[in-house]
Amino acid sequence: MLFRFVTVLTRPQKEAIFLSLDLFVAVGAFMLSLALNGDVRLAPAVVIEAAPVAGAMLIVGAGLSIVMGLPKIKLNAYETRGIVLTAFFAVMVGASGAAIDLVAGRPVPVEVFVIFTFLYLVFCAGWRILLRQWLLDIYRRGHQHIRLLVYGAGRTGQQLVAALKSDYDAHPVAFIDDNPTLQSLRISGLPVYASSQIKNLVAEKRIDRVILAMPSISQPKLAQIAHSLRQIGCEVHALPSFAELVGKGGMRERPKTVSLDDLLGRNRLESELPGVSHAYSDRRILVTGAGGSIGSELCRQIIACKPHCVVLLDHSEHALYTIEKELREISRGPKIVPILGSVLDDETVRRVIAENGIDVILHAAAYKHVPLVECNALPGLKNNVLGTRIMGEAARDGGVERFILVSSDKAVRPTNVMGASKRLAELVIQDLATRSEHTRFSMVRFGNVLGSSGSVIPLFKEQIERGGPVTLTDPNVTRYFMTISEAARLVCLAGSFARGGDVFVLDMGKPVPIKRLARQMIEGAGHSVKDDQNPDGDIEIKVTGLRPGEKLHEELLISSDMLTTPHPKILRAQEGYLSEIEMATAMKDLRHAIATLDEKLARDVILRWVERAEDDAHDARESASR
Repeated sequence: MLFRFVTVLTRPQKEAIFLSLDLFVAVGAFMLSLALNGDVRLAPAVVIEAAPVAGAMLIVGAGLSIVMGLPKIKLNAYETRGIVLTAFFAVMVGASGAAIDLVAGRPVPVEVFVIFTFLYLVFCAGWRILLRQWLLDIYRRGHQHIRLLVYGAGRTGQQLVAALKSDYDAHPVAFIDDNPTLQSLRISGLPVYASSQIKNLVAEKRIDRVILAMPSISQPKLAQIAHSLRQIGCEVHALPSFAELVGKGGMRERPKTVSLDDLLGRNRLESELPGVSHAYSDRRILVTGAGGSIGSELCRQIIACKPHCVVLLDHSEHALYTIEKELREISRGPKIVPILGSVLDDETVRRVIAENGIDVILHAAAYKHVPLVECNALPGLKNNVLGTRIMGEAARDGGVERFILVSSDKAVRPTNVMGASKRLAELVIQDLATRSEHTRFSMVRFGNVLGSSGSVIPLFKEQIERGGPVTLTDPNVTRYFMTISEAARLVCLAGSFARGGDVFVLDMGKPVPIKRLARQMIEGAGHSVKDDQNPDGDIEIKVTGLRPGEKLHEELLISSDMLTTPHPKILRAQEGYLSEIEMATAMKDLRHAIATLDEKLARDVILRWVERAEDDAHDARESASR
């Protein structure tokens, strides 16, 4: 009820109430000053004799208050300046009373007006401060507010609490500080606790958010504290110093973003790769894995070619919804058909191809995370190999003109199940290419894609934001990198260059040392690397050891035979493949292994039919036996 009352009052009504309170306390202060003066005996006759003077003082006080704008001062802005103005107002009212008394023949001693001035100042300032606190409590009870725990009782923390004293949307409850000399004290009216008590405080005081008010400590240390606090279950925010917010001493230099050219080890090739609109204009395109990193970029570039229809196939509902929504927003021309399903569903795949009259299939659906597939070999082989077989055969039987498989450099002499599954998928496509009369099958092989899900760049970025350490499997690891747009453009170009059974690769320059990449990202984020040469650095690079099946160095080609294409930056390799009988045997054994959940048999299929490089591999079975 009180909250409703104070919120419906208009500004003129509030000013009238403030003026009335000033006049009311003036009467009280005058009566009390008469009582406190030893030369005056407080009797009805004395009060009656002083009443005209008091009345005149009230009239003068009301006028002065309006002229000085005292009722217009907002209560939540009533601080030192308001008290100074109130003091000046009290002196003026007291002096006016003494002057009126002098003109009236001094019925009241002058000492009474001196006492009145001091009392009036205390009363006027006091009721405002008390009313402000009372109204803040009313607002906070009737209005949803955030309860804050301020980590850091130094200057920035105190400034924050002072700024929020008059705010009813946020309410500081207590300080947290690691300095033992401050703990158990009260600073800015709030108790100070040790960091070990945070968990209990959050529960007992219903804390909604922790504010880190320690701008002087290093960013990695701040990130570490924030990461540990988030485990408690409340929001954590970091606050810069107020001096930094206004740029004291010049704005701080922002960390320079690491150049993509530095990460790639070469210049980007988007501008050098030709357009492909002619190959996809007015065509019916099916993209598998359409919601993934590569699949979604393929969809964006295909949409720009103005196809007749784009069919999006993905087994993830959220990923499919996201890419469909984005494509509908950026283009209203081509027909977009979302299909929620798996590449392992032969019936669905064939129905989709037939109903939509598909001309081109871009097959990007695959499990690609090396450690996960290593631990889940059978699902990985089933999805990546059998799924590719189902898609390829459906494309051939459905009269699809072109089929492009998105492959990986990990398929070259693989040392892990994921790479072996991609190489087997390539062999499946090569086998289909030798026996296909109408469908042209091709493959595109490239290295790590910057920014794709599960890649090293987002991982390093997350670790740096947490304050480190940045984990590195081996100091000598190198990888090829390309951008998502380069990868998607290369896949699209492969379809226009394909003759049948081709493996296309992009001239990706020299492989990039991952240790150098980690250092560049740390320094690019504005931190220093903590190592033997710099023990006081911010973030450490920690070597964890090669993971099962991981290589030190990836390759792009199995053989050294390279053929040219219409573009100098795109190369074509004619690599060996299995005979029809060998491929049928491999598929039969693999299907049997998956059907009987025989992982050993599945790995034997890999060992028998896939070229391997054992020299620099980290053998999964060897590591498991240690």
